[in-house]
Amino acid sequence: MSCLVGIDVGTSGVKALLVSAAGAVKASAFVEYGLNTPRPGWAEQHPESWWQASVQAIRELLQSGGGGGREVQGIGLTGQMHSSVFLDKTLRVIRPALLWCDQRTQAECDEITETVGFDRLVALTANRALTGFTAPKILWLRNHEPENYRKLKHLLLSKDYLRFQLTGEFATEVSDASGMLLFDVVKRRWSEELLKLLDLDPGILPRCYESTEITGRVSEAAAQETGLRAGTPVVGGGGDQAAGAIGNGIVKAGPILITIGTSGVVFSASDRPLIDPQARLHSFCHASPGRWHTMGVMLAAGGSMQWLCNTLRALDSKLGYDQLTALAAGTPVGAEGLFFLPYLTGERTPHFDADARGAFSGLSLKHGLGHLTRALMEGVTFGLKDSVEIMKEVGSEIREVYLSGGGARSELWTQMVADVLNLPIKRLKVDEGPSFGAALLAAVGTGIFPDTAAAAEQTLQLKDEVEPRREAAASYQELYPRFRSLYQALKPEFKNSAGDAA
Repeated sequence: MSCLVGIDVGTSGVKALLVSAAGAVKASAFVEYGLNTPRPGWAEQHPESWWQASVQAIRELLQSGGGGGREVQGIGLTGQMHSSVFLDKTLRVIRPALLWCDQRTQAECDEITETVGFDRLVALTANRALTGFTAPKILWLRNHEPENYRKLKHLLLSKDYLRFQLTGEFATEVSDASGMLLFDVVKRRWSEELLKLLDLDPGILPRCYESTEITGRVSEAAAQETGLRAGTPVVGGGGDQAAGAIGNGIVKAGPILITIGTSGVVFSASDRPLIDPQARLHSFCHASPGRWHTMGVMLAAGGSMQWLCNTLRALDSKLGYDQLTALAAGTPVGAEGLFFLPYLTGERTPHFDADARGAFSGLSLKHGLGHLTRALMEGVTFGLKDSVEIMKEVGSEIREVYLSGGGARSELWTQMVADVLNLPIKRLKVDEGPSFGAALLAAVGTGIFPDTAAAAEQTLQLKDEVEPRREAAASYQELYPRFRSLYQALKPEFKNSAGDAA
């Protein structure tokens, strides 16, 4: 029986899935690795740890799946976006990879914006310069480690380093390339003009494919290490958010995907590039060929809830997520005048403000743990609504909403998202994240399905649909402008606090 493998090179570990042609998950494996923080704000990993974890995960997968590598018809890859792998002419890693969450490159972001100009940068790449993106990391290497920069011959992203180890090919695909700030998102190709402006050698970049194209085949050496069959096709795959959207059926305009994990993501597909002139949204090529997507990102969604749980658990070990959400469920909509700004680690969409911080506003003696928890969850949900509203501004069609991630397992949070957006919320029976989407891309690339729409239609099943409540939706409609006004009121204080901390 034909199966597909989807592999996700995450920040905390590699997740691998063995998926049948009908979309059933036959086996899964997860292998952890560490995150290095040599200085505050820095985040690095050695690419070799990704490969070794992948080898272990693939072997566990094939062993538990029962059929071995001979059943695997194709492999799809996904992983953390933006992370930089620098290789020399001998194909060795020059230094540990700078990750998506590494914050050392603000000066390089300023350098890019000053050199290119904000409007021209958005015209060339559809995005603004952010510390997470890859281009600033290359400039950082040039500015701070010139000896290493002189050695640089090949640049890869996390999943593409895994592809290199599996196939020997230097390749990426359009959805991940879009997040490098070197890619012409509209024309789906590297931006020659931007490379010239930044004085970067285009020869360091891999060949770029559509996400369902076959980019190489498993080599004899990789087959011996992993247990896969030599010659097994490896497709382009996708960046983690694009692959996750494929795995949730977001392949064309109309439905959007909201993911509440540590961060919060709002993802909308479109049949044409939708670019916000202010670049408040990320605008990337989609892993569904011929389509694009816009994406809003908030940094501390479920992370805000985790902070509250950790803080209170230190005072009372019996207080956890279940206890707090039960209290929140018994608290009125609007938390009786209490608001929370979920900017504990700064914010991306819509503010792009590294100095922004979390805040409770409106505290009084009547407020207890239920109010604090509900206000926090409502603040995160309002933050997600910010992205939805910008998507509407730039022309996204939003006809239905799918919810994914840890937040989707909460009945309270699911109902809250429905009420705040005043839209029905759908949840799928299988929510395996990006690795499932990567497997579906492999299924399309190897001919099991004709396209991503057919793959989603024939493999995904709806679990339930949650309708908004009329009175709650009306209340949130009144509360949302008050939430929005708080950031503007506190922005000067955020700036002052950042100066004090410095």
